[in-house]
Amino acid sequence: MILRILIFLYVFVIGALACAQPKFVADTDIHKTGEIQFQRPHTMLLGFTNKGTKALHIKKVVASCGCTKVKYPHGNIAPGDRGEIEVTFDAAMLGSFNKYIEVFTNAGKEPEFLSFQGRVVTEVADFTRGFPIDLGNVRMNTNYIEYDNVRKGDVLAAELSVVNTDHLAYRPQLMHLPPYLTAQYVPENIPGGKMGVIRLILDTNGLETYGLNQTSIYLARFLGDRISESNEIVVSSVLVPAVGETKQNGAKLVLSTDEIVFNGKAKKPKAVLKVSNEGTAPLTIHNLQVFNHAVEVALSNKVIQPGKSAKLSVSVKKSLLERFKARPRVLLVSDDADTPVKIVNIRLADD
Repeated sequence: MILRILIFLYVFVIGALACAQPKFVADTDIHKTGEIQFQRPHTMLLGFTNKGTKALHIKKVVASCGCTKVKYPHGNIAPGDRGEIEVTFDAAMLGSFNKYIEVFTNAGKEPEFLSFQGRVVTEVADFTRGFPIDLGNVRMNTNYIEYDNVRKGDVLAAELSVVNTDHLAYRPQLMHLPPYLTAQYVPENIPGGKMGVIRLILDTNGLETYGLNQTSIYLARFLGDRISESNEIVVSSVLVPAVGETKQNGAKLVLSTDEIVFNGKAKKPKAVLKVSNEGTAPLTIHNLQVFNHAVEVALSNKVIQPGKSAKLSVSVKKSLLERFKARPRVLLVSDDADTPVKIVNIRLADD
């Protein structure tokens, strides 16, 4: 009996080790640079994720020609972690180009092929000021959309401006739209060098909870594009009850401030706010939410008696702030009938 158990455990362990494999998954198979300047080397970052169950290691990266230089991470990429390969193209010849790199990893014997395409021109139109979000062949004016203080029954529209920096026509398409969001594309095909608008329509009847509702959608840069952090668009909406919908109970929420300004060079600045109940009945904080996951919050008491206060601790991990696209804010949902939803804005000083 003991021998059988040992044999079973041995087979189980060997099988588990055999199943543990790294998996290289690129953000996109084709990186489109759009138009780039003649004789001005162009650097791009090709992102990837290890979607396996074992550490991923890049053995080497081989470029398709001497016009391309590469730098890649030499350490292990843990399961679920991301990495980036830096690719620099010399742009020494005018005209269209289609290049690739071969990525050899411990995930298999065959390399992964990552392509980059674009066009070298003598003069590039400058879209950086109005369209700071660079996706290569496409630029956007923003990758974060907010619908603040909406109510059930509202149908609202927000616009996202897109410019096609390529010389070929581009057909925009949003991926992973939730049921409460629909998109209109004007025009459906954007000519090279021209601008288009994506109108994003929110139907609040599809929102289920009061307070913050947040989702990520993705702009396809070409047919068959994948979702990644680079083409992510964060959409936030704050749903508040209709006037008279919340039952009057005499609670009144008062914040010591509705804006926090962090100064200094601290890696994780912290502030403490007072959340007071200036009403005549107990105040319950039903929900405490953050828009940006670099923000951390803690509330000392979720039920605050009349005339009493609770401490709201707010801290920010500066190193993660740019990774998450939403503005740093804190939202409180309470049973204060007059103002059931309150927002604390967070601002980082320049110095």
